[in-house]
Amino acid sequence: MEAKLISGKEISQKIRTEIKEKVQALKANGVIPGLAVVLVGEDPASKVYVASKEKACTEVGMHSEIHRISESTSQNELIDLIDKLNKDSKIHGILVQLPLPKHLDEKEVILKISPEKDVDGFHPINTGKLLVGEKTFEACTPKGCMRLIKETGIEIAGKKAVVVGRSNIVGKPIALMLLAQNATVTICHSKTKNLSEEIKAADILIAAIGKPNFITAEMIKPGAIVIDVGINRLENGKLTGDVEFEGAKEVASFITPVPGGVGPMTIAMLLENTLEAAQSI
Repeated sequence: MEAKLISGKEISQKIRTEIKEKVQALKANGVIPGLAVVLVGEDPASKVYVASKEKACTEVGMHSEIHRISESTSQNELIDLIDKLNKDSKIHGILVQLPLPKHLDEKEVILKISPEKDVDGFHPINTGKLLVGEKTFEACTPKGCMRLIKETGIEIAGKKAVVVGRSNIVGKPIALMLLAQNATVTICHSKTKNLSEEIKAADILIAAIGKPNFITAEMIKPGAIVIDVGINRLENGKLTGDVEFEGAKEVASFITPVPGGVGPMTIAMLLENTLEAAQSI
């Protein structure tokens, strides 16, 4: 039996409609949720992401600012801008588009964003709160993945979840989120022995390694939920995930497509975090 498709495109649209209604309610009370995005340099992928974030903000009625600054900007200039945005009452969420040019210190930049405005969920205070189970801003991509899993209606508690990839942006936070929902969690990475066997044990599989079609149908447990975070561009220009989709959909019970799966959810969760930041004022 072929897997059911978990359409991030459809689910994110539903979430955006709900956010739009809540934004209108806030506006009636004199609060307009505001998001500031800082883009350093001319990275083509980053420019596309930033444009789609701006469009999404406009769609739901949020105030949106894009600060485009030169690739040659200094660390001090970038920090000064963040300080200014931290103090700006019109701005409830600040997002610095990563990666930054090599001469800039990413860690220091993230540290300078006020934790109350860190809608990306990368500040150590917010990641620490996630670790100890306190309410906080959750990183947008893993938060979106969790929402997609919940859409299946399958109970997470007691399931074996395998996360392939250990990045601070996806792998580690989603492992903590799954653990908070009482899954038994294994994190796999480049040094994992018997990787295929670990993956094969997963009731819930999160693929976030950035290797096109790396996970094949033979590695997947029949009936598993497969969430493919990877976005890889092949030589022919086509986008593909970390999971070999055509084979995997014959084995899994639920699967996300690439594109149209996790990607749209990331932006929906960014809007949700910005709304929550505005609501907490």
